[in-house]
Amino acid sequence: MIVFLTLLHVLICIGLIMTVLMQSAKGEGLAGAFGGSGITGAVFGGRGAATFLSKATTVLAIAFFLSCIMLSFLSPGTGGGGRESSAIQREAQRRTTEGTAPATSVPGTAPQEQPQTPEEQPQVPPSNEGE
Repeated sequence: MIVFLTLLHVLICIGLIMTVLMQSAKGEGLAGAFGGSGITGAVFGGRGAATFLSKATTVLAIAFFLSCIMLSFLSPGTGGGGRESSAIQREAQRRTTEGTAPATSVPGTAPQEQPQTPEEQPQVPPSNEGE
């Protein structure tokens, strides 16, 4: 289903790009580069090209937004719904079996050091600066 929607999304994107590029601006745009307005005038009529291309752009833009929304809801592993990667779950499981608690720190901050008990504190020899 995801593959089909992705393929459909790519086709919609290509169609949207083509319809936007074919619309003629004041300088005839890309439509003028493909032989001028004579071809588009013959195919769509005098004003028919602008009307057809603007309607096609609107329809393809709506289809583009809808396909984006569908792909975002249906794609696996997105949305931030509290899912964690399997590597994180394995590491948490390993730490709980070893008896050590997983580190709970905010990303981008330095980990908090636990205060040491008096017997764990390193002994610093007295300095001889006063002598």
